[in-house]
Order: sequence, then C-alpha cells, then structure tokens
Amino acid sequence: MAGMIPVQRHERLLQLLRRDGVLSTRALTDALDVSHMTVRRDIAALEADGLVEAVAGGVRLVGTGAGVQPPRGRAQRAELELDRKQAIAAIGAGMVEDGATVYLDAGTTCQALVPLIARREGVTVVTNDFFSVIALLDHPHVETVHIGGRVDTDSGSSCGVLATRMLEAFHLDVFFLSTGAWSVARGVTAPTADKLDLKRAVMERSRATVLLADATKYGAAATYRVAGLDDLDSIVVDDRLDLGARDQLAALDVDVRLAATVPPA
Repeated sequence: MAGMIPVQRHERLLQLLRRDGVLSTRALTDALDVSHMTVRRDIAALEADGLVEAVAGGVRLVGTGAGVQPPRGRAQRAELELDRKQAIAAIGAGMVEDGATVYLDAGTTCQALVPLIARREGVTVVTNDFFSVIALLDHPHVETVHIGGRVDTDSGSSCGVLATRMLEAFHLDVFFLSTGAWSVARGVTAPTADKLDLKRAVMERSRATVLLADATKYGAAATYRVAGLDDLDSIVVDDRLDLGARDQLAALDVDVRLAATVPPA
C-alpha cells in the first residue's frame, strides 16, 4: 500500500480499526507499508478530528475504551463521508422507475436517496427509518409508509417482530439495503437479530435488492449474517474502494457499480 496519499491511509487505518478496535503502531506500519513516523502523524491527524484515541504503543477507535462513548449519533453520521453517500445515492436513484414501490433501509446513505427518488412520478417509499420519513415530509407527493415496530434510538429506526409482520402487506420493487459491515468473505452483516430478521424479510418481499455501502465499511463484520454478496442483485460502492476488494467483487455474479467521487483536498 506504499504510495497512498494521506487521506487514503487515513481511510484504510479507520477501516482496520473498525475491524479490530485497537491496533499497535507496529501492526499499522506493516499493514500500511509506511514508516513509524508516518503512522504517528496519521494517528495524530485522526485524533485531532476526534475519530481515534492514541494509546500506549498504538491506537483505538474513539468509544472502544471504558467510559468513552463513540460519536455515533445519527445526525453526526449523516455528515461523515458525505461525498461518497451522495455519489452512491445518485446511482441508486437511477435504478428507480416511475411508479415503483421502494424500500429504504435505515441509514444515512439510504436517506440521501430521498430528494433524488422524489423526482420520480408515482413512487411509493416504504421504510423503517424515521429520518427518511422526516425528509419525505418535504415531498408530500410521494406516498410514504413507515412500518412501525420497536424503536432503536441509536439508528433512528424501527425493527423487531411488529415491523417484520407489516411487510406481509407489500410487494416491493427495489430494496435499498444498508449496512455498517460487509465483505466478500462475510457478506452483509448486522449487529442484532432484530435487524437481521427485518432485512431478510424485506429481501423476500423485493424483486431486487441493491446494497448501498461506502468503501470505509468494507472488510468489517458484525455478528449476524444477513446475506452473501452473491445473494444481491446489485452493489453500489464509491470508487475509493481498494483494488484488491474490486477484484474480489468482480469475481461475483453480481452487478457492481462504482460511484465516482472527488477526493477531498
């Protein structure tokens, strides 16, 4: 990975920490193929942004230490990697036809779809995401259905048995699936069984399932496996996904689309 610019190293460092939680400086010099001083500078830059915390001999994600809460509020997450989300959403919106019934999974990338698919005629949006519903209030011509269920305050969405049962009333054209963790090896994963059951139920009711996930989440894994990547119809990811991951995705029998982004200065 030698030759990466600082922003690329920072993204890779965060990706590794999302997977492992805590890493030694030595492990990072090996993984990034850079000097000890370069790693220390990268850690300092990310620490200044409030994303990581330097510890003796290494670094950890903010929130992995005792008594420290990570910056995981939904409003905060909506501002992270905004250029990636908008680029991914633009491609996703192109998959929506007039008159379609669309399911938006909970998450900030799916929320970014709202103003784009609102331009379509006769679209119905079904979702478990409260933030997407609020955004849709600005588009009263869009038929909007929230499926209810148990409220998850962290994600700003609902899940559980009641949410899953309501899906029995729908035939869906496109399911835009979101995740915080995905890879070829592990597939799409979810942190709780409630979310697992709901995502699987939506897949069963949908003609097509499209994963919207940015490259920073690739390689991470949560506890519950939702689906293998080859169970999906399409994957939309930003073009900052590393070449090794691109080669792995190319080997799948899945439509993979890279969303063009403008790297930050």
